[in-house]
Amino acid sequence: MVKELTDATFEKETSTGVTLTDFWATWCGPCRMQSPVVEQLDEEMGDKISFTKVDVDQNQAVASEFGIMSIPTLLIKKDGEVVDTLVGYHPKEQLQAKLEQYI
Repeated sequence: MVKELTDATFEKETSTGVTLTDFWATWCGPCRMQSPVVEQLDEEMGDKISFTKVDVDQNQAVASEFGIMSIPTLLIKKDGEVVDTLVGYHPKEQLQAKLEQYI
């Protein structure tokens, strides 16, 4: 299950290993399309990658810190360092291929 993060928990939860964070909002159509893709990948790759999500309306500090201007934005971190940022909807195959590069 994709873990919901907040401004307070983001840094700690994404500081080790490979993490994908989905920055989203409830009113965002493309975000609602991206969410099931992230959930599927979590089921398939969750043993190698930590899948998380941040609601930008409720957690504006972390979204601002990473310059999130458009959603969905997928932030990939490896051992606490941002290694990739994907903006907009990404299909499962494309996202999976991108994640494979970091594990």
